[in-house]
Amino acid sequence: MSRLYYEEYGNGVYCVDVYYQRPRLAASYLIHEGDQAAIVETGTANGVNQVLMMMERLDIAPEQVRYVMPTHVHLDHAGGAGRMMGLFPNAKLVIHPFGARHMIDPAKLRAGTIAVYGEERFKRYYGEIEPIPEERVIAAENGFKVDLNGRELICIDTPGHARHHYCVYDAAAKGFFTGDTFGLGYPELAGDRDAFIMATTTPVQFDPDAWHATIDRLLSHDPKFIYLTHFGRVDNVRVLAEQLREDIDFHADLARRAPEGEGRKAWLRERIQERILERLRKRGCELGREEILRLIGPDTDLNAQGLDVWLQRGVG
Repeated sequence: MSRLYYEEYGNGVYCVDVYYQRPRLAASYLIHEGDQAAIVETGTANGVNQVLMMMERLDIAPEQVRYVMPTHVHLDHAGGAGRMMGLFPNAKLVIHPFGARHMIDPAKLRAGTIAVYGEERFKRYYGEIEPIPEERVIAAENGFKVDLNGRELICIDTPGHARHHYCVYDAAAKGFFTGDTFGLGYPELAGDRDAFIMATTTPVQFDPDAWHATIDRLLSHDPKFIYLTHFGRVDNVRVLAEQLREDIDFHADLARRAPEGEGRKAWLRERIQERILERLRKRGCELGREEILRLIGPDTDLNAQGLDVWLQRGVG
């Protein structure tokens, strides 16, 4: 993809569309402070060029990038990390301690993603995953602080979607960069109302109790904004947090009611989709059923897979 779409939010924050699967599905955030920059979320290796285009537009040289900060190792968030580190010679990779080994040696990460998507879709969506030298990797414990030219970025441990997930608190940006922790937001479904938020139970580490505790942790900072990887900045944070809590509970309760047998995943997917359609009807969404399912279909399939895995592991 050679065209650039971005949103500028002030305070040196830019949301860059990395064109993962379709427009406005996944973002990489560029934070610019003086003569230094940090990248929160890399997108896939195929999307790195979009970030480079944004940097060129802002006259930011590769040597000025000090930190590359994927919130977790799922490849729509971290798949481009190896390529970025090869391009940014002065950068350190800041990653959750549970994810660091997968960035140093991505073989298991690659295999796990192929298990979910299949070989053909893996190649089409993600491209190559490049390993990162261990000496350039920082395993960020809870509360780890990044100094970006005097601007503090704080890594907060946020399990629930994945155990290897942190969020980035940026007081200058008045909020959190939340990866998948604050759910998925679909700009096309918001209309003239608040953002539409949905939990993402992607395989394999869904933990509803931990997720509720994580939401409490985020809200304790009283953020004005949430910077969603999927997709863009949202406000009215406490209202959206309640949307997310309800959806987490819906997914957990649905899984517990699911029938045994081969048709379980399809049963889960159908009911997840019907719930979303019902929520959108109540909001007055004017899009037709076919268009809504085109937008949400891949994510509802992943959610159903994740819940099926959760049940197989006996933790539901």
